[in-house]
This record gives sequence, structure tokens and C-alpha cells, in this order.
Amino acid sequence: MRDFSDDLKELRRRLGEACGYLKIDSNRVRLVELEAEIGRPDLWDDQELAKRLNADYSNVKADVDQFDALSAALDDTELLHEMAREVDDETQEPDIAAAVAHITGQLDQLDLRSLYTGEHDEADCIVQINAKDGGVDAQDWSEMLLRMYSRWAERRGFAVEIDAISEGTEAGILSAEFTLTGRYAYGLMTAERGTHRLVRISPFDNQGRRQTSFASVQVWPVLDDPDVEINDSDIRMEVFRASGAGGQHVNKTSSAVRLIHEPTGLVASSQEERSQLQNREKALNRLRTMVAARVEEEREAELDRIAGRQPQVGWGSQIRSYVLQPYQMVKDLRTEIESSQVAVVLDGDIDEFMEGYLRWRRREAGGAN
Repeated sequence: MRDFSDDLKELRRRLGEACGYLKIDSNRVRLVELEAEIGRPDLWDDQELAKRLNADYSNVKADVDQFDALSAALDDTELLHEMAREVDDETQEPDIAAAVAHITGQLDQLDLRSLYTGEHDEADCIVQINAKDGGVDAQDWSEMLLRMYSRWAERRGFAVEIDAISEGTEAGILSAEFTLTGRYAYGLMTAERGTHRLVRISPFDNQGRRQTSFASVQVWPVLDDPDVEINDSDIRMEVFRASGAGGQHVNKTSSAVRLIHEPTGLVASSQEERSQLQNREKALNRLRTMVAARVEEEREAELDRIAGRQPQVGWGSQIRSYVLQPYQMVKDLRTEIESSQVAVVLDGDIDEFMEGYLRWRRREAGGAN
């Protein structure tokens, strides 16, 4: 009869770690509080609060239930192993080995949760894509990135709400702003923040020359109540006609709104509402989120400087190269993770790059591997 003692001991250790990063003890208390909150008869008088509380409850309950199920499975496996060893019953080996493999796989998936170390990693996020150097190729590249993230979000079950799109001069887009809704959307999308570089034979060059183009991706967490005030005098408002991808006009009036925060240069847009006033209010809420996040980033950067820690790759830095010619390769310049399956990556298969970044971020912060 094979001795699984070391395997089970290791699983017990990993389950203890999961109890920590899933915050099971505090979440059990939080679950009781949330159950009382969502049971209030007047809960849906405030629909936004009700939706947020129900989402919190579902997430917390899922974590606690998953941990309890794994704990019970490990208890059962340990008991079966102990009984089989006492009587040297080799017929139980396949069942024990299968249980160990199953629990190991579940813990492997859970381990990714330990990588979400940022304060707002669990939040939804606002994403902006902007065409940079490369002319019409950069505009086309920006639209390719928008499609890549849309396909990735679809695979993960995240909702994508296009807030604004500015169409390119000949093809593609000059910029796009969208909101991603899903658990850990911000934590995952932090991996994409920076400049993305594309090298290919330009489809817009009659001579078929190779072209290098750039697009930037910026990401902000959606904060429930941003603790920041913005002076009206610091905001410049622009209005434009709302339009969708492919040149489809949503309406024929200039109801879409773009707000520019002059002190920071941050820009927030909204075009999904029918009235200019409603779009301004939505854009203002997004702008407050962006400014609040920028203030937090600057404070953290100052603390890093005081502590002597090296800054991570910043907002304007090149983070990843996508090469279609003369060879096929996608390479993350921070983590060294690469793939030759460029078409697959551009179709939204980017989890490996995101998870690799989160592991890299934890190492850079001095955490465990």
C-alpha cells in the first residue's frame, strides 16, 4: 500500500495558506453581516446598493463554500488513507490518488488568488486604448487590441460596456474607453497597462513594407465612492456625436461628452446615454475615479521611493511586443513570457501573460514565489 502521508501533509499546508489569502475567518463573519443586509425588506429601495451587496454576498459565499468543500474532501481522503494503511488495503490506492490529484488541481487554481495583492484588484475597471506612433497602422492596432480584450472578457464571462470610441482617419480607432465588469477585472487588467508594440507588414502600405506601431493601454479601478473633489474650473468639456465601432452613429446629435481634467491630463468620456447631461454625469463619475486612483498611485510611488524600492514598469513604458513579421512572436518584456501563437493571443488568449505579470509583480514586491 503506497504511503500518501507526504502528499497529504503538503495539501494540508497549502489549504492553510488558502485559508489565509482567501481570508476565510474574516469572511465567515462578513457572510453573517451580508446575510442580514440582503435580508432587509427595504434593501431594493437603493438598487445600486442592493446589487453591490448581493454581488459581495455571492463572492464571499463562493469562497467560503469552496474552502469548506476542499477541507471536507481532504478530511475524507486523510481518513481513507489512514484506514487503508492500517489494513494494507491496496485496492484503495486509485481512489486516494484520484482524490489527491483533484484537491491538488483545485488548490492550483486557488493559488492564483494569492496573486491579487492590490487594494482594488477585485474591482471592476475602466480601460482606455489610445493609438500612438504609427499613423493609420497604430489606429488599426488599437482596434485589434480592443477586439483582443473583448474576446478575452467574453471567455471569462466579464461584461464589456463601450463608453466611447473615436474612429480612425482611414481605419481602426484613435481611442476607445470601456468598462469591464467582473471579479478581479482590475487586478487582471493591471497586467496590460503600458505601451503595446506591433511589428508587421503594413496592410496600408502599397509597397508592402514592415511597419512598427504603438498603442497605449491605461487602466483604473472602479471605486464605489471616490474620495476626491474636482473643481469645475479644472475641467474642460468637449461634446461630439456618439458613434459605434464601424462608423455606426448611435444618434445624430452631439450628446456624447468628453471631460478633460486639466491638472492631470486625464480624460473620461461617455456616449451611451441619450442626453448630454446624463453623459456628462457619467463621465464625471469616471473622471473622479481616475483622479482618485492617480492620487493613490502617486502616494504609493512616494512610499516606494522613501523605502528605496525600485518602481515597476510605468504608464508610458513598452510592456509587450507582438511580432508578425519577419517571425511570429508575442513577448512580455517584464516577465520574459512569450508565445509563438500570435493569432491565438490576438484572439483573446492572454491569461498566461496576465498571470505571469501578477507573479512577477509579487516577486518585485518581495513576496514569495
